[in-house]
Parts: sequence; structure tokens; C-alpha cells
Amino acid sequence: MRERTLSLPELLSPAGDRERLEAAVRFGADAVYLGSSEYTMRSAPKNFSHTQVAEAVAYCHQNGVQVYLTCNTLPRNDEADGIGDYLRFVGESGADGLIVADIGVMMAARRLIPQVELHMSTQTGIVNWRAACELHALGAKRVVLARELSLEEIRVIREKTPQELELECFVHGAMCMSFSGRCLLSNYMTGRDGNRGQCAQPCRWSYRLMEEKRPGEYFPIFEDESGSYILNARDLCMIEHLDKLAAAGVSSFKIEGRNKSAYYVAVITAAYRAALGVLGKDPGHYELPQWIVEETRRVRHRDYCTGFYFGVPQQGQYYESGGYVSRWEVAAVVTGWRDGWLSLSQRNRFAVGDELEVLEPGQRPVSLRVTAMRDGEGNAIEACPHATMELSIPSKNAFPPGSLLRKCKENE
Repeated sequence: MRERTLSLPELLSPAGDRERLEAAVRFGADAVYLGSSEYTMRSAPKNFSHTQVAEAVAYCHQNGVQVYLTCNTLPRNDEADGIGDYLRFVGESGADGLIVADIGVMMAARRLIPQVELHMSTQTGIVNWRAACELHALGAKRVVLARELSLEEIRVIREKTPQELELECFVHGAMCMSFSGRCLLSNYMTGRDGNRGQCAQPCRWSYRLMEEKRPGEYFPIFEDESGSYILNARDLCMIEHLDKLAAAGVSSFKIEGRNKSAYYVAVITAAYRAALGVLGKDPGHYELPQWIVEETRRVRHRDYCTGFYFGVPQQGQYYESGGYVSRWEVAAVVTGWRDGWLSLSQRNRFAVGDELEVLEPGQRPVSLRVTAMRDGEGNAIEACPHATMELSIPSKNAFPPGSLLRKCKENE
């Protein structure tokens, strides 16, 4: 496995498909979590077939990265019937850990695949040390603590649980408005069960008030012409407080986002990898360079907050809209370099004269102005309008394959 400083927590990144998996590994994850098509709390991503899971595990292990498979839905009776076959597949895949939420699934996994670590999902709702201890006694190697815990509560859990029990906490990504993510809104309003990976996110919708005897007359709950987004949670961002989480005893820092793009996974993983590098150098004086903090703003995100870590959030909801802040986008992926020309696979349109930024694993982003452009046949072009088209641009630096080029949409 990839060597990791023992005093630093693990960096755990999401992988919704093979492209996002490779982005996480390339940009610094110690471990990734992913799901197949069954029993996963994220049914929207492509996820992985059984064959692809085995290939993903092999790829990660070749790069020193661990793999945790998700089996974190709350299965109904008909789904529970097939859990044995799925668990046997997990055991054969070579995965390092299994993320579970259901006690029946947990005990079946302990009997059928004892060689695979058991990680109790945040869906379990672990908010105290007694629950953590009992789950450890039942065979859990790790517990993913509920997102509504404060730093002080996490410290107490660490003090009162066996040291070999690992504590995992979310540090970045979307927040759920319900208790530990166990929400019934989607099922009630759309028939899509959020506890089985099908959430329609009704908490992001705009709501208005209607009086019973005046049907069709809608009144804003909050004085805003767009309505009120009373359930819409901000995104979590703890990158400036990793020292406090580490001091509280957190073993693994988890990034949410299996539904997010490969660009998102790469940028956020790289930012937290850089932040952990700063933490490792001087844990007692953790202060990030501004460029690392700024990286978290260069992906598609909602306004940020620090969740419940410092107590009840004072500004945990965002009432103006349910949308995202989206100022930057990936322009291309580096595929090679030769004779002063950088080979690229295009993702979004850009043109000669544009100012881009290059994201190279382990490095601070650098600017690169597009002074010329060639298509795949070597013909000079002014822009690249076709998705995934092959092209090349001049560059003195030979950035490694897999590096990303991005552009600021506000400069267009």
C-alpha cells in the first residue's frame, strides 16, 4: 500500500466510475470508496460492474491505494435475500473494506467474508461512544461518525473507545438535512427511496406557503421573489481545520462526492493532499497558504460551512437558491508531451488566447496561455469545439499524463 505518515489521518476520496477513480488515485488519495450496481447509496453514478470492481481493486493496489466497497443501503426483505451472493463477490474482489449500515448485513459479512474489514456507515447514526464500542465488539474495524457531531463529542468518543477502532469523519462535500442522512422526504414526495440510493434531493427545492381556503395562492415563507429554500444545506468544507479534527482523534478524512465529476474529485483530493502535507510538517502551527484554500472554490459547490463541528451551525442553510457556485471548469486532460507540444483530450471549449491553469499531481497550479493550437492531424485551429477531440498546444513544460487544464468561465 502507499506509505502514509502514521500520525496523519487517511485521505479517503470518492469514485463514481473509472475516470473518477483514476483522478482520486492520481491526485493523492490514500484510499477510495466505490459501489457496484447493488446495495449502494449512490445509484446515479455509473458505478462499477463486478468485473470493473475487480479491475479497480487491482489498479488501486498497484498504486498503493486501498479500496472500500459500499453496501450501505437499508435493504428490504427481497433485497436481503440476495445479500449473501453480493458479499461473496466482495470477498473475491480483493477489496480492503466494506461500508455497511444495516446490522443484518454486518453480521452476514462477518460470517461470510471475515477477511474484509467492516466499516459502519454514517447511515448507522453513531453519535456516542457506547454505540461505537458495541459495534467494535461485533466486528467493526471502523465507524463513520454521524455528521451532526461536534469536535468535543468526537474527542469523547475517541477517549472512550478502543484505540484500534478507527474513526472516520466527513471533511468536505454535500450535507444532508436529515439525521445522519436517513431521510424520508424523497420517498414520500417522489417515490424514490433515499435510503436505497435514489434520493431526488427535495431538500434543495424552493418552497412556498399555501393557505387551505385559498388554493392556488402561494405565499413566500421568506421574503424573497424566488421563494424559500428552507431545507437547503450548505456544503461542508473543513480544510482550514484539519488540525483540530486530527487532534480530536479522527483516523480518516472523507470527501463526499461519488456523484461529482472527475475534475471535482481531482481538485478536492489534491487540495486536501496539499493541506495534509502542511499539517504533517508542523501540526502545532497549521496555517494553509491561500492557494490551497482557494482550490476548494474552483469546483462546482454550494456556499461552504463547517457543519456541526463547532456546535450548532449558525449559517448551515442557504436560502437564496438551491443552485451551485460554478466559476471554473475543466478544459482538457493531458495525454502526453513531445517536442514542445502538449497533447490533450478536450473536455470543454477553449480557444487561442485563453488563459488556462494546469493542475499537476502534487504541485501548485500554474498558468498557461494558449498561444497556438493544432488538431489531431497537425492542422492549425483557433478553437476546439468538439467534446473529447484530440489536439495539442505549445508548452515548455512536459506535464505528466492525467494532469488537468481548467479555465475560468468568468473570463469568457
